[in-house]
Parts: sequence; C-alpha cells; structure tokens
Amino acid sequence: MTTELIPGDPAPEEPDGQDSTSEDLVVDDFARIGPYRVVQQLGEGGMGVVHLALDQRGRAVAVKVLRPHVAHDEDARARLAREVATLARVRSPRVAPVFDADLDGDQPYIVTRYVPGPSLDAHVKEHGTLSAEELLRLGRGLAEALRSLHEIGVVHRDLKPGNVLLVDGDPVLIDFGIAHDADASRMTMTGLVMGTPGYLSPEIIEGAEVDAATDWWGWAATLVFAASGHPPFGRGGMEAVLSRVTRGDVDLTGVDPRLAPLLYAALTPDTARRPHADEVLEALETYAKGHPVTEALPQRARAMPGSEPTSVVPAAPQTSVLPAVAPAPAPRPEPAPSVAPRPTPQPPAHQPYSPQAYASQQLAPQPAPHQLDPSPQAWPGTTPSSREGDPRIGLPRRTGVLLGLLAAVVGGAAVAPLLTAVVVLVGSALARLVDRSMTSTVMRRYQHGRRRSDGAVAAAKSPLHLVVAVVGALAAMLLPLAVGASTLLLVSVAFSLLAVDVGPDHPAGLALAGLMTALVVWWGPGSASLRRGTRSIARSLTGSPAARTGITLALWALGVVLLGLALSAGFPSTWWPLVESPLPDTTWLPAR
Repeated sequence: MTTELIPGDPAPEEPDGQDSTSEDLVVDDFARIGPYRVVQQLGEGGMGVVHLALDQRGRAVAVKVLRPHVAHDEDARARLAREVATLARVRSPRVAPVFDADLDGDQPYIVTRYVPGPSLDAHVKEHGTLSAEELLRLGRGLAEALRSLHEIGVVHRDLKPGNVLLVDGDPVLIDFGIAHDADASRMTMTGLVMGTPGYLSPEIIEGAEVDAATDWWGWAATLVFAASGHPPFGRGGMEAVLSRVTRGDVDLTGVDPRLAPLLYAALTPDTARRPHADEVLEALETYAKGHPVTEALPQRARAMPGSEPTSVVPAAPQTSVLPAVAPAPAPRPEPAPSVAPRPTPQPPAHQPYSPQAYASQQLAPQPAPHQLDPSPQAWPGTTPSSREGDPRIGLPRRTGVLLGLLAAVVGGAAVAPLLTAVVVLVGSALARLVDRSMTSTVMRRYQHGRRRSDGAVAAAKSPLHLVVAVVGALAAMLLPLAVGASTLLLVSVAFSLLAVDVGPDHPAGLALAGLMTALVVWWGPGSASLRRGTRSIARSLTGSPAARTGITLALWALGVVLLGLALSAGFPSTWWPLVESPLPDTTWLPAR
C-alpha cells in the first residue's frame, strides 16, 4: 500500500479527551489511506485506529488501520483478515458490511460502511438510560444481528455497549476483530479475556467452548447496561468482575423494579433458569406496553434472591392479558446458549431498518488493493495448525485429574491435616499466580499486540502477581477453614451422642472436614482464579493420554492408601509440624 499525502489539506482536530500523539500513529500521518481521503479520527484502541474517510466519489466510509507497531505482527494481521472474512459473509442491515481491504500492505486496513451514530455507551452517558420502547428496539435489533451471525456459524464474542452504534435508535453491530468461526482454528492466546469482562458468560470464564451462548449473554448484559446506565457487574479489577459474573452478582441498581426480575434471570449462572431470547423479547414488549412483566416470563425466571413474591394486579376490563409463554423445549444434547434463539424469530413491531437508506454509500467497483473472498481464508504463509492454541477456552477441563487430586487431599487430611492445609494453601497461591500471569500477558497483547518485550514485562510483574496471589489465597482460606472446623465440631457431637468414645481428631472426622474444606476452597468466594489456574497446571502436566492416566491413577491411589492407613487401628493422625493436636478435648460435649 502506498500512503499519499495531500498537500495543503488541513489536519483534523483532535477529539476531546484523546491524545493524537498516542504511541506511534496520529491522524496527520495519513491524510490519504490508499484511495481514501481521511476526514477525521473516529476512535482508537490498542491495535488500531478508525477514521472517517471519503472514497473517490465522495462517499463516507470507515477505515480501520492497524497501528505501525502491530502492523507486521502475524496475529494482528490474522485478526484483521478474519474480520474481513467474517464481514464478507454477513448479510444484515444490523451489521456494518465491509467494502474493501488491503491486508498485504505495510499499513493494513479494512473499509466498512460508515455508521453515523454514537456508540451505546456514549449515548447512555449523554442522554441517560433507554426508555422502554428504546430498550425493546435495542433488544430486537441486536437479536437480529446475532441471528444473522449464528446462521453462518460465527460468534461475535465481544458484544458490549462500545461495539453497538445507534442510528435513529436502531443498533448496528461493529468490531469483529475477535469473532470466532466454528470451523476455523482459534488465533487468540486465550478466549477468556479476548472479550470484555462483565460481558462474558460464566461458562466461558469456567473454560467452556465458545458458542452462541457467549453472544446471548453479552446481549443480556448489554440490555442491563442500557436499562441501568452502568456495567452489570460493576467496575474494578478483572478478577473481581469475573468473580461477580460467576456468582451471578449482577448490579441492577437503577433498573425499573418491574424489569429487574427479567434481566436478573437472563444473567443467572444457572443455564436452566435463564429465559429464552424470545421470552426476553416478549417480556420487553409487554414492559413497553406498560403491562406486568412477570406475566410474560416463565415461572423459573420470575424470582430474585431476597425479593418479595410478586402480586399480579388485576387487569382493567379493556386490557387483554398476554398468554403465558409455553415451557422451553427439552434440552438438546449440545450445551444450551445463555439466551438461545428460537428457530422462528419474533417479527419486529417497529419499522425495520432499511438497507436502502444507505444505498448511496455502497461503493462502486474500484481498483482495490485486495479482492475480498466471502469464504474464510488463512493468512498468507500460515496454516491453521500453526496457530497458537487456546490454553483455556474449549480445552479439556481435566475433571478426572482434579477428582483424583480431591481424593488425595481428603486422604492427606485424615493422616496429616495441618500439613495438608499448608499444601492446599501453597497450591492455591501457585494456581492464582499462573492465572494472573497468563491473563496479564493476554490482556497486554490484546491491547497492544505481541511485542518482544512481553517476556521481560511478565518477569518484571511476577513479584507483584506473586504478592497478590498469596494474599488472595490467604483470604480465600478463611471461610473454608471455618467450614472445616464446623464440620469437625458436628462430627464430634455426633460421636458423643452415639456414645462412641473417640477424640475430636478421629480420622473419619478429619477426612470429612478435609472434603468440606476442599469443596469450599474450589467453589467459594474468589475461587474463579484458582479454578482457571489449577486447570491450566493440570493440562500442562497431563499433555499426553499416558501421563493423564498415570497421574490420575496415582492421585486416586494416594488418597485411598492414606485414608485406609488413617482409618486402620494403630495409625494415629499426625499434626506435624506441631507436637500434639491443637484441638480441644470433647469432655464437655453432651453424651447420649
């Protein structure tokens, strides 16, 4: 690609709050990009900059240009090529189409339809939350866009307010840089954070396969943002946000109380309790008409934790009550999406978006640096098999290995409870360190692309990650230890009532306390990082089937042997490194 400067053209003014000197790309650098004349900068990110430009006939287009520091990065170019291939296949007025692209030049770019409207987050910031009718139009329009993608096997994977533009109240979906093709190899290091925390479903955070459920979850979360004016799972560190997602701790402050149960149900971690996409749309239509929303919801989606039962106000004679929605169809063998589309989409009640309204922007054939092929293509010089694999998303979760690890922990708790607790604490800190290090690297590459300094930066941040991991592990152990102590107490009371003359440190009680402690460590507050890191370690140690089978059998054998030794006569539990048991005697317990 040849960059041509137009002498005498005035440089566009810098948008408020943006620094045009950021890193290595400014608007002045490219008064002309290929055959397109730059008018002004529309937005920027770590990977590229989007400009408003005019084609040779004076029609407005949007030109996305990779930043120079990532322009020669193979992964960045592959992502751009994938975006072009994806957009070339989509036929929907709710998705900005691609017109042109240059993927081979020194400064790769793609050209899409210019959407003359603000992003959803900018609109909400300036005008406040959406009204009931606007929320319904948003939900319908985005559902139409998602269905057009899913019909061709594409998952957007980053549906959020910043990627939704509004044109006269109707949404247009943009930014397909990390879209996932079900038939293509993954090209991101980890899908977990190749997306926006707070708009990723709990299943994806836990390592499930990327599918349509990812988009429907982001759809529901985007609706919550539009109705409340703030992110559904709050702000702060990524780990805190992801933890709220997995717990279902959605912030519905500012949402109309009549609508809150619907949106809460759409974002519950329990997939069986989530309403269908069309059920949500039907309820939104009911809400827009001023009718009680709960009458349009299935029973499973009506209750919120801690909420009072909803009383249905009798309808006025002239008001017709909507019929109850039929139960969702029986689950299919494949995982159900977060909010799944029905085969027959709901017909929109408002005037649909017309592609003729932007017919004047369709570019006539012109000498293009790169002719688009509607089928996905691999980046020149690479093959799908050479792409870096995804270490967490969609890979085996190593459940058998983890169950073996649980058995070893239970056996260890029966034999040496204090030493086992220390080992669990160290393992928890190590897993959190692995997770934080991997996530930090991926986030940095997502924002700035792959760089030679990645290794040095990761090493420099390791001490900080270690401190945070240790503190997190210590804090997360408080509740599990309390649960374990309570279990020991209950077992001691049970033995006393049964007139069984054993002490509080009987191996059976210690094993049960160890089991309860381990379960709370794994599923308790702040455990998402632990689970991700543990699975990453397990996958790295059990790469081959033989290693996986051997380690799994060894862990199970260790647990069974330790528990058997502890329960056998003459093999008391040890509290090493302590000299004797720290537990009190049980003489004060009631006897039968």
